[in-house]
Amino acid sequence: MLVEKGLLEEKIREAINGAKNRNFRESVELAVNLRNIDMKKPENRIDQLITLPKGLGKQRKVGVFARGETALKARDANADAVISPEDIDELAKNKREARKLANRIHFFVAEAPLMPEIGKKLGPVLGPRGKMPQPIPPGSDPTPFINRLRNSVRVRTRDKMTFHAPVGTRDMDPSDIADNAVEILKAVENKYENAQQIVKSVYVKTTMGPAVRVI
Repeated sequence: MLVEKGLLEEKIREAINGAKNRNFRESVELAVNLRNIDMKKPENRIDQLITLPKGLGKQRKVGVFARGETALKARDANADAVISPEDIDELAKNKREARKLANRIHFFVAEAPLMPEIGKKLGPVLGPRGKMPQPIPPGSDPTPFINRLRNSVRVRTRDKMTFHAPVGTRDMDPSDIADNAVEILKAVENKYENAQQIVKSVYVKTTMGPAVRVI
């Protein structure tokens, strides 16, 4: 194990206690610095969706590309956006609105038959942001996907040696935040055989607070 939960919890408490109170709800973030690996090779990069066991403290926004029964169920599940095939055409014509949607929504799911159209018309906006939808069977209930994504984060290094991921909010129990951080670090361990040699350092911090080194 890269870092024991107890140490993570201790450092998270230190980061929260060492940060000034702000007039907004700060996130707690994990920063991981890597080494000894060639990030120019795509196979060495991390691009993974991780569901946090204790949630983020504030839910992620989820959009659903769907029609018919699936669209109705998405609305019942309080999806943050329900995008019809007609909306896809409109967004393709209005790149500004497409960008606004992509920036507002954290994750998307889409009925599988709509994926080619989404890729063709909205891929240039969604792809670079790592927000291409997760496909679901046509006519299926999107509710379980929406609920899972609301407590998920995407870890994406691209070609960088550092990545950041939110693991909670500062008003959460540090033990719960530590559980979330463990889940992120597990993904790193599962990605690299020799994770101990690949991970250079790990830090935790609140949004505007000082970084506290864990390892």
